[in-house]
Amino acid sequence: MRVIQYPKDMKDLIGEELGISEWVTVDQAMIDKFAEATGDHQWIHVDVERAKNEMPGGKTIAHGFLTLSLIPRLGANIWKIEHRSRGLNYGLNKLRFTGQVPEGTRVRLKQKLLAADDVKNDGIQLTFENTMEIEGQERPALVAEALSIVYP
Repeated sequence: MRVIQYPKDMKDLIGEELGISEWVTVDQAMIDKFAEATGDHQWIHVDVERAKNEMPGGKTIAHGFLTLSLIPRLGANIWKIEHRSRGLNYGLNKLRFTGQVPEGTRVRLKQKLLAADDVKNDGIQLTFENTMEIEGQERPALVAEALSIVYP
């Protein structure tokens, strides 16, 4: 866990890999909860029996947006700003789902800080390169250039 004192201190880390998270298992219960929350019940995600017969590897796969939604959870294990009032997701510049995450697979996040720019009210807009790695696979699940704003 990298501890940064103040939002402005992120400027000193531009261009650095901030770290790599722990592994998390994407199991069927997680996939089912995401399907319920989003209404995306496509069979490739939730129909275990059909997946056994029709999916490569015989397993369901996680929703791409489920994998994307793990970024805040896993990023919280990589770094934190000690003295801040709040942080906001600001959006994505780029997002590519580059690999499937079969049920039962472990993933982890690698984060690199690309930019740290001043914004109104003393905030810092942070641009990250997020790579969600899949255990045992060379190709990542996703690569996302994401933005957030942090306030002192």
